Amino acid sequence: MNARRFNWPIWAGFLLSLIAFLSYFFVFVWFPVTRDFPWANLLLFAIAAGLLLVGVRRAFSTGQSSREDSPPKVGDRPRPRRSKIAATVLTTLSVAIFGFFIFSIFIMARRLPASHSAPRISQRAPDFTLSDMNGRPVSLLELLTSPVNGKAPRGVLLVFYRGYW
Repeated sequence: MNARRFNWPIWAGFLLSLIAFLSYFFVFVWFPVTRDFPWANLLLFAIAAGLLLVGVRRAFSTGQSSREDSPPKVGDRPRPRRSKIAATVLTTLSVAIFGFFIFSIFIMARRLPASHSAPRISQRAPDFTLSDMNGRPVSLLELLTSPVNGKAPRGVLLVFYRGYW
Protein backbone atom coordinates (compact mmCIF):
# COMPACT_ATOMS: atom_id res chain seq x y z
CA MET A 1 0.00 0.00 0.00
CA ASN A 2 1.40 3.36 -1.00
CA ALA A 3 0.01 6.03 1.33
CA ARG A 4 0.71 9.64 0.45
CA ARG A 5 2.23 11.61 3.29
CA PHE A 6 0.88 15.04 4.14
CA ASN A 7 3.40 17.81 3.39
CA TRP A 8 3.21 19.43 6.83
CA PRO A 9 6.46 21.46 6.63
CA ILE A 10 5.12 23.69 3.86
CA TRP A 11 1.92 24.42 5.78
CA ALA A 12 3.79 24.93 9.07
CA GLY A 13 6.21 27.31 7.35
CA PHE A 14 3.37 29.34 5.85
CA LEU A 15 1.51 29.49 9.18
CA LEU A 16 4.69 30.51 11.00
CA SER A 17 5.23 33.29 8.43
CA LEU A 18 1.77 34.64 9.20
CA ILE A 19 2.42 34.39 12.95
CA ALA A 20 5.79 36.13 12.57
CA PHE A 21 4.15 39.00 10.68
CA LEU A 22 1.12 39.49 12.92
CA SER A 23 2.90 38.93 16.23
CA TYR A 24 5.01 42.06 15.77
CA PHE A 25 1.97 44.33 15.62
CA PHE A 26 -0.07 42.58 18.31
CA VAL A 27 2.60 41.33 20.77
CA PHE A 28 6.18 42.43 20.22
CA VAL A 29 5.46 46.11 19.62
CA TRP A 30 4.65 46.49 23.33
CA PHE A 31 8.20 45.64 24.45
CA PRO A 32 11.08 48.01 23.63
CA VAL A 33 13.59 45.17 23.25
CA THR A 34 11.59 43.68 20.36
CA ARG A 35 9.97 46.88 19.07
CA ASP A 36 13.19 48.76 18.32
CA PHE A 37 14.71 45.86 16.39
CA PRO A 38 12.34 42.95 15.59
CA TRP A 39 14.84 40.16 16.25
CA ALA A 40 12.15 37.78 17.52
CA ASN A 41 10.13 38.17 14.33
CA LEU A 42 13.21 37.72 12.16
CA LEU A 43 13.99 34.52 14.06
CA LEU A 44 10.43 33.27 13.43
CA PHE A 45 10.79 34.14 9.74
CA ALA A 46 14.10 32.21 9.60
CA ILE A 47 12.48 29.11 11.11
CA ALA A 48 9.58 29.49 8.68
CA ALA A 49 12.04 29.72 5.77
CA GLY A 50 13.66 26.47 6.89
CA LEU A 51 10.31 24.73 7.06
CA LEU A 52 9.34 26.11 3.65
CA LEU A 53 12.60 24.87 2.15
CA VAL A 54 11.99 21.36 3.53
CA GLY A 55 8.39 21.47 2.29
CA VAL A 56 9.35 22.58 -1.23
CA ARG A 57 12.02 19.89 -1.49
CA ARG A 58 9.48 17.36 -0.31
CA ALA A 59 6.84 18.55 -2.77
CA PHE A 60 9.20 18.42 -5.74
CA SER A 61 10.82 15.11 -4.83
CA THR A 62 10.04 12.20 -7.11
CA GLY A 63 9.32 9.82 -4.27
CA GLN A 64 12.09 7.47 -5.38
CA SER A 65 14.76 5.96 -3.19
CA SER A 66 17.71 8.05 -2.02
CA ARG A 67 20.23 6.74 -4.61
CA GLU A 68 19.96 8.08 -8.13
CA ASP A 69 21.37 4.96 -9.78
CA SER A 70 19.09 2.55 -7.96
CA PRO A 71 16.00 1.37 -9.78
CA PRO A 72 12.69 2.80 -8.60
CA LYS A 73 10.84 0.75 -6.02
CA VAL A 74 7.44 -0.72 -6.64
CA GLY A 75 4.80 1.91 -6.12
CA ASP A 76 7.18 4.91 -6.44
CA ARG A 77 5.42 7.64 -8.36
CA PRO A 78 6.13 11.32 -8.77
CA ARG A 79 4.34 13.70 -6.43
CA PRO A 80 0.96 14.89 -7.68
CA ARG A 81 0.77 18.24 -9.39
CA ARG A 82 -1.41 19.75 -6.65
CA SER A 83 1.39 19.26 -4.10
CA LYS A 84 3.80 21.18 -6.32
CA ILE A 85 1.29 23.95 -6.92
CA ALA A 86 0.46 24.26 -3.22
CA ALA A 87 4.15 24.40 -2.32
CA THR A 88 4.82 27.08 -4.93
CA VAL A 89 1.84 29.22 -3.92
CA LEU A 90 2.46 28.98 -0.17
CA THR A 91 6.16 29.73 -0.56
CA THR A 92 5.43 32.73 -2.79
CA LEU A 93 2.89 34.07 -0.29
CA SER A 94 5.36 33.58 2.58
CA VAL A 95 8.10 35.43 0.71
CA ALA A 96 5.64 38.25 -0.06
CA ILE A 97 4.66 38.45 3.63
CA PHE A 98 8.33 38.61 4.64
CA GLY A 99 9.03 41.26 2.01
CA PHE A 100 6.12 43.40 3.17
CA PHE A 101 7.31 43.05 6.79
CA ILE A 102 10.83 44.19 5.91
CA PHE A 103 9.45 47.05 3.80
CA SER A 104 7.06 48.29 6.47
CA ILE A 105 9.40 47.94 9.47
CA PHE A 106 12.77 48.94 8.05
CA ILE A 107 11.95 51.22 5.11
CA MET A 108 8.62 52.97 5.76
CA ALA A 109 9.34 53.47 9.48
CA ARG A 110 12.44 55.50 8.57
CA ARG A 111 10.28 57.92 6.56
CA LEU A 112 8.39 59.11 9.64
CA PRO A 113 9.38 62.66 10.50
CA ALA A 114 11.59 63.25 13.54
CA SER A 115 9.97 64.97 16.51
CA HIS A 116 12.73 67.38 17.48
CA SER A 117 10.48 69.80 19.35
CA ALA A 118 8.84 67.21 21.62
CA PRO A 119 9.95 67.30 25.25
CA ARG A 120 12.32 64.55 26.34
CA ILE A 121 11.82 62.24 29.31
CA SER A 122 11.92 64.10 32.65
CA GLN A 123 12.11 67.47 30.86
CA ARG A 124 9.53 70.04 31.94
CA ALA A 125 6.88 70.58 29.27
CA PRO A 126 5.89 74.11 28.29
CA ASP A 127 2.54 75.29 29.62
CA PHE A 128 -0.37 74.53 27.33
CA THR A 129 -4.15 74.60 27.32
CA LEU A 130 -6.22 71.93 25.59
CA SER A 131 -9.86 70.87 25.62
CA ASP A 132 -10.88 67.81 27.60
CA MET A 133 -13.51 65.26 26.52
CA ASN A 134 -16.33 67.64 27.51
CA GLY A 135 -14.85 70.62 25.66
CA ARG A 136 -13.71 72.38 28.86
CA PRO A 137 -10.23 73.96 28.58
CA VAL A 138 -7.59 72.38 30.82
CA SER A 139 -4.09 73.77 31.26
CA LEU A 140 -0.94 72.06 32.45
CA LEU A 141 -0.58 74.56 35.29
CA GLU A 142 -4.10 73.69 36.46
CA LEU A 143 -3.28 69.96 36.43
CA LEU A 144 -0.12 70.57 38.47
CA THR A 145 -1.84 72.73 41.13
CA SER A 146 -5.31 71.22 41.58
CA PRO A 147 -5.46 68.62 44.39
CA VAL A 148 -6.13 64.97 43.61
CA ASN A 149 -7.91 63.07 46.42
CA GLY A 150 -7.02 65.88 48.81
CA LYS A 151 -3.29 65.77 48.05
CA ALA A 152 -1.14 67.90 45.80
CA PRO A 153 -0.19 66.10 42.58
CA ARG A 154 3.42 65.04 42.22
CA GLY A 155 3.45 65.33 38.45
CA VAL A 156 1.59 64.85 35.20
CA LEU A 157 2.18 62.10 32.71
CA LEU A 158 2.08 63.33 29.13
CA VAL A 159 1.85 60.83 26.28
CA PHE A 160 2.58 61.95 22.72
CA TYR A 161 1.43 59.96 19.72
CA ARG A 162 3.15 60.47 16.42
CA GLY A 163 0.86 61.16 13.53
CA TYR A 164 -0.55 63.69 11.13
CA TRP A 165 -3.87 64.63 12.69
